Amino acid sequence: MAGIVLTGPRPASATDRNDEASRAVRRAEALLENASAAARTAATNLARATAALPAAQNRVATTRGVVVATRVQADLARRNADATRGEYQRVADNYTAAAGRLDEARERVDEIASTSYMGSRLTRFNLLARASGPQDLMDRLGIVEHIVSREQEEVRTLFAARREARIAQDRAGAAKRAAETAERAAVDKLRAAQSAQAAAIRARHKLDDLVIARQAALRAAEAQRSTVLAQYRAAVRNEQRTRSAMRGWENRGGVGSRYPGGNLLMPVRGWKSSDYGSRFDPYYRVWQLHAGTDFAAGSGSPIRAAASGRVIQAGWNGGYGRYTCINHGRLSGSGFTTCYAHQSRIHVHVGEYVRRGEVIGRVGSTGASTGAHLHFETRFGGVPRNPLNYLPGCLC
Repeated sequence: MAGIVLTGPRPASATDRNDEASRAVRRAEALLENASAAARTAATNLARATAALPAAQNRVATTRGVVVATRVQADLARRNADATRGEYQRVADNYTAAAGRLDEARERVDEIASTSYMGSRLTRFNLLARASGPQDLMDRLGIVEHIVSREQEEVRTLFAARREARIAQDRAGAAKRAAETAERAAVDKLRAAQSAQAAAIRARHKLDDLVIARQAALRAAEAQRSTVLAQYRAAVRNEQRTRSAMRGWENRGGVGSRYPGGNLLMPVRGWKSSDYGSRFDPYYRVWQLHAGTDFAAGSGSPIRAAASGRVIQAGWNGGYGRYTCINHGRLSGSGFTTCYAHQSRIHVHVGEYVRRGEVIGRVGSTGASTGAHLHFETRFGGVPRNPLNYLPGCLC
């Protein structure tokens, strides 16, 4: 409730609770629980858009950086591909030249082999046999040795040319593979740059859409200002009436014995969804007191008396919906009372004495509530104080 704004967000998953936009929406719902559905919708839309805006702006900045980085990588990959293609061409030219030299050497050796096969060895023998004397024989033998040496040199040249050609062929193959790898890398980097550019454009469009949605939500929230302020003032008046009624009951001698002390019993099994305290509504710019602690629980869950005492209120109470208050005696000079709001059903009546742990009602979402939960209050002389000061620390 406002003035006593009650928060009642729906139970959320762990993922939702970790999501800033979801938390912003729940905060808006808590602040505007007493407002109209239109005002709550406008404010929650505004909260959602506002919370999502920094992330959207960050995505735009990030994608722009990725675009620049991937373009640089793509340019570098293209230059590398060009360089490796050039290196491959150079190595391929070397291989072509080596293959040509191999062919020439092979032709010369083939020619020598053909000559030997056709009788050159017999010719050499005849050349020696026709020598006219020892000196002539030595001269003719030198000629034969020169011929044989020349043949052996040509064979060695063939072997060297073959090795050179094989080495050049291996280098050409490696250079070709490197060029193909560099080409694929360049293509991949180009695609990555194109993808990053598309992502940047999408992020920019989403940001633009979000800004437009936030502007529309802000206009809708402003349109609800007068309605919300009127409802806020009504909630403040209702809180004043609640406090006055409790003080009147105490003044009439309703407070009995002293409260025996000790922690209160947890009134419901659920999880804490909203704390006690004053809050500033950024959409309608008013301070509102959330006069209790909210515990989300399934609709119809049992609500138990936090301590033994006398029922002093049980019925409808404006934004509180179905509302029950139990006085537990005097504590620190004032009447100590616990109150239970938004019930779907009330099982007790005014004047009835209830025991600690007794089921007094059922969880609901009546009055100014956005979901099934128990709004639990601790009041002293009608004035609300933080219930967490009186409940078990474990909330169990």
